[in-house]
Amino acid sequence: MAGAKNHDYHILAPDIWPFMGALSALVFTSGMVMYMHRASEAFPAGTWQIVWGLGIAGLIATFWGWFSKIINEAHAGDHTPVVQLHMRYGMILFILSEVMFFVGWFWAFFDFALFPAPIQEIAEGTWQNLIGQEGAGPLAVFPPDGMHVIDPFDLPLLNTLILLCSGTTVTWAHHCLINGDREGLKLGLWGTIALGVLFTAIQAYEYMHAPFGFGGNTYSSAFYMATGFHGFHVLVGTIFLIVCLRRAYLGHFTPRQHFGFEAAAWYWHFVDVVWLFLFISVYVWGGWGAEIH
Repeated sequence: MAGAKNHDYHILAPDIWPFMGALSALVFTSGMVMYMHRASEAFPAGTWQIVWGLGIAGLIATFWGWFSKIINEAHAGDHTPVVQLHMRYGMILFILSEVMFFVGWFWAFFDFALFPAPIQEIAEGTWQNLIGQEGAGPLAVFPPDGMHVIDPFDLPLLNTLILLCSGTTVTWAHHCLINGDREGLKLGLWGTIALGVLFTAIQAYEYMHAPFGFGGNTYSSAFYMATGFHGFHVLVGTIFLIVCLRRAYLGHFTPRQHFGFEAAAWYWHFVDVVWLFLFISVYVWGGWGAEIH
């Protein structure tokens, strides 16, 4: 029969959401560029906020519309075993791209620390602002003398334990789902989401009471960029799990078909592993020997 589907693949129909996502990303980045380049002096007051807000609204609408379509396709039976396999490949490649994103920050951190630039290679009059003290040794990522750092065995250690516990609760939720225990699935997701929110709250408190700011030396810049981007990923992962919890209450997942939850669990474990590297290298090793706040 002409037009009959005789394969296991899902051929996507033309859709507006990819275009909307690209356009919204362009508007969002335009708003950020306007803010960073002091566009308030060239445009009426509030212009960059409007552009930035429109970009954010467009991205949220794209996420909602696009992901809703994917869920509807799953319910319609379009996600055959072959399609699910390729979706897993896609999620694995996405996580690998995120791994390389953090590799860049770790690379910068260890490059500054292990191969510091001699002072004579830096323009006279600028190195003092970068190192944070006068008469210091080579420019490195380690805290300058006299700089207070965060005690790694205080709040950072507590956050490490929180994330490790959240990894066990999301694994428990996955195990319950595979064995048809929907109440256990919901409880595991509730526990993981609560631990993720607690982690974010503690990190926000840590930032508010940190003994150093973002600029001033390479250590503080590397610290905030690496831990800040990880905190953003925890926030994204928490939202991911909240969506899965809502879908669990709607009865969307089955023991044989639950890729949405599986992808969220993979992402959450990725966030856990990255934090362990951050805790050991940035908090413990990076602040070794400095004065504890």
